[in-house]
Amino acid sequence: MAGPDAVVIGAGPNGLVAANLLADAGWQVVVLEAGPSPGGAVRSDEGLAPGFVHDMFSAFYPLAAASPVIRGLRLEEHGLRWSRAPAVLAHPLTDGRCAVLGSGPQETAQSLERFAPGDGDAWLRLYGLWRRIGADLTDCLFTPFPPVRAGGRLALRLGYAEAVRVARRMLLPARRFGEEEFAGAGGRLLIAGNALHADLTPESALGGGFGWLMCMLGQAHGFPVPRGGAQTLTDALVRRLQARGGVVRCGQAAAEVLVRRGRAVGVRTADGTEVAARRAVLAAVPAPLLYGRLLRPEHLPGRLREDLRRFQWDFSTVKVDWALSRPVPWAAEGPAGAGTVHLAEGVDELTLFAAQIAMRQVPAVPFVILGQMTTADASRSPTGTESAWAYTHVPQHITGDAGGAGITGRWDEREKEAIADRIEAQVERYAPGFAGAVRARRVLAPPDLERLNPALVGGAVNQGTTSLHQQLFFRPTPGTGRPATPVAGLYLASATAHPGGGVHGAPGANAARVALRTFRLPGRPRLRRTD
Repeated sequence: MAGPDAVVIGAGPNGLVAANLLADAGWQVVVLEAGPSPGGAVRSDEGLAPGFVHDMFSAFYPLAAASPVIRGLRLEEHGLRWSRAPAVLAHPLTDGRCAVLGSGPQETAQSLERFAPGDGDAWLRLYGLWRRIGADLTDCLFTPFPPVRAGGRLALRLGYAEAVRVARRMLLPARRFGEEEFAGAGGRLLIAGNALHADLTPESALGGGFGWLMCMLGQAHGFPVPRGGAQTLTDALVRRLQARGGVVRCGQAAAEVLVRRGRAVGVRTADGTEVAARRAVLAAVPAPLLYGRLLRPEHLPGRLREDLRRFQWDFSTVKVDWALSRPVPWAAEGPAGAGTVHLAEGVDELTLFAAQIAMRQVPAVPFVILGQMTTADASRSPTGTESAWAYTHVPQHITGDAGGAGITGRWDEREKEAIADRIEAQVERYAPGFAGAVRARRVLAPPDLERLNPALVGGAVNQGTTSLHQQLFFRPTPGTGRPATPVAGLYLASATAHPGGGVHGAPGANAARVALRTFRLPGRPRLRRTD
């Protein structure tokens, strides 16, 4: 019996986006998912306490709100509803000051003006630049490299001299970007904190540009959340796919991509089932897993295998979920209305945090990114309570603990409790009495995250470093940057491909579009619609 036109490996957001676009073009699509349910890193549950919904991995979705790919799917027609907190993000300090990325640029500017005269105007200038180039820049990010059309529009809009200056600004480290643009601490904290949403430290090239990008996405679109939990985003993608005849098979782990005469022809699952693919296989799994586990070595160039040994994962992640009996008791004004809160006492503390990770030490004082989910979406917990989470980063390979608790990376219960206590102490620093509000807590260490989602290798939620040496045509290996692989008919559709991590669907969309274009070329089989 003939198989579907395409088999997609992985029912995370990129796999589901790819499957939807193929189905839109009339392809018959089967998605194979190893886990018991679809979603990848876009899932939620009520496993901590009844009535408290927690997103298990990703939670806030500015990239999804900005993504032309996600918007084009019109998921609102399939049940998705967005919700937003009154303010986007806050970064309090122990002296009571607080930088607030507000719901509008004037609100943010007023917050930053309190740190230093003129910083409000500086913010408005940066936002003005975004309004000029944001649409073209977003298109550059979300299309295959090189982005010829979007890049051309951007160059024409700016002109040569200004384009060079913007490029320089985008490549600045977050510390230098902040020093050049802001006199006070507030704006510098917003830039550097947002850079560390990935693994770009205050001293990393590209950190300033990434931090500015995240700030501008937040200013333009907010940090929205799916109403009812992240799972509703996945559910909308699945419903849309099924309405077009697509099939999602959970509990079907891919064991091997089948290759005959140099071409991908299907997938063998762990139970021995072979699912044939008439046209293409799209792998929404990390490149090291695709090339290292799902393909036999003889199907790959030796140079590619060598390059993959140099692939760098991003920082590991530790996540803590809380069911709180009341809202977080912040000492400063500002954080109470923000969906996301950053906790670190200045850029220098962020630098020390990153330096200790670079030395393979668990940081003594964690940089904490905290989500107030009920503040962003009232349906997440009972009235008067808060569904909250926080995460911090640790090294992929640990050689010491700068905090003195003897965390070694075994991540047994003692070590998980020790890092959770350290995170809570950082929250307590800015919200005295926080511990008294904790009704229940759940700690997910790097092995837990990988167990729940094997794509998060070592707890690396970005599927590879965001650093410049592994972006654009260096991602996932030098000279790539596009979805095609050395095997004909096999396409890389995961966040290890350009443009990288985040829930925006671009890697999946790019892979699907290349597959579709391949079958439109002269001499290729013409696409047959099935509806």
